[in-house]
Amino acid sequence: MGAGVRDSERYSRFAELEVRGYSDCYAEWASGVAGDPGTLELIGGLPVAKRQPQLVFGAVRYLGLGVVSYGEFREFLVENRDEVREIVMTHRTQTNEAGRTAALLPVIGQFAGEPVALIEYGASSGLCLYPDRYSYRYDDGPMLDPVDGPSEVVLSCSTSGRPPIPDVLPEVVYRAGLDINPLNVADAEDMRWLEMLIWPEQRDRLERLRGAVEIARRDPPELRAGDLVDSIAELVDAAPRGVPVLVFGSAVLTYLEPERRAVFRELMRSLRCHWITNEGIGVLGFGAAALPPARAGANMVLALDDRAVGYAAPHGQWVDWFGGGGGGL
Repeated sequence: MGAGVRDSERYSRFAELEVRGYSDCYAEWASGVAGDPGTLELIGGLPVAKRQPQLVFGAVRYLGLGVVSYGEFREFLVENRDEVREIVMTHRTQTNEAGRTAALLPVIGQFAGEPVALIEYGASSGLCLYPDRYSYRYDDGPMLDPVDGPSEVVLSCSTSGRPPIPDVLPEVVYRAGLDINPLNVADAEDMRWLEMLIWPEQRDRLERLRGAVEIARRDPPELRAGDLVDSIAELVDAAPRGVPVLVFGSAVLTYLEPERRAVFRELMRSLRCHWITNEGIGVLGFGAAALPPARAGANMVLALDDRAVGYAAPHGQWVDWFGGGGGGL
C-alpha cells in the first residue's frame, strides 16, 4: 500500500470516525484531503508522524485560517506550504482535553477518601492532573464538586454500565507530569497552540480549556521534559511514600512503536504504582475475548493495572463501563 493511500485512509477515518457530527469544518477538510491527490502529495512531503490531520489543521489555523471551505483551505495550504511545514515540524499534537478527566474519574475515584499521588505521562500542560479541582455531572445525577465548592469548569458525562462514580473527589497531595515537550500554562503562545488543537465550532471545549488553564495557573503542576519509557520510573520514585501512586495517560501510547510500547508496558508492571490507561481500541491489544462489543465510532479503552474496565469517548463525553462496581483495589 502506497503512502498516499495510507494518508487518504487516515484522513477519511478522521472525517468519519472522529469529527463527523462534532466539526463540520474539519469533516469537510479531512474528506477533501482524502480524495485530493494533489493535497495528499503535499502532505506526503512531511514525515509520517507529522501528517496527522489534527496537526496539519491546527497549523493552518495557528497561521490565521478560519472556518472556510475545503477549496479555501487547499489554496491556503498551497500558498503557505513553507510556513505550515515550519509549524508542523516545531509543534506536536498535544491536545490537553480536561474533559477526559470525567472518563478517568470512575477509576481514580476508587481511591477517594485517601490521599493520592497523580502522575501523568504525555501530560502536555498538565490540565488532566486536576481531577479534584473540577466539578462533574454524570447523566442527570447531582453535581460532584471540589471540597471547597463548585468549580468554574464543569465536566458533563453520560454513562452506561454503572461505573463506580465516587461520592467525593480524590484528595491529591502530589501531581506531576511528563512530556517530550511540556507546555507552560503561563506562556501565551503555548496556550494559543492548545486552542488551535480544539476543533472549530466547539466553543464549549474552548471555554473549558480556558477555564482549566486558569485553574492550573493558580497552582502550576510540576512538569518534566523527557521520554516516558526512560523517565517515568524517576517520577514514580519521587512520589510520596505511603499513598497510592496513580500513573495515567490518555491517547499517548498510540504514538509509540509497538516494540517501545511493549517495553513501557513491562516497565509499568514493575513499578510501585497503579497504572491507568485511556487508549484507542487495539493500542494495548487486550484481545477480542477481553472486550465486549463497542459503540460505533471512535472509542477509547479504559484500563486499570492492565485490565480493561470500560469504553470512553475521546474527549470524555461518555463512559460505557463493563469492569464491575469497583471497590478496594
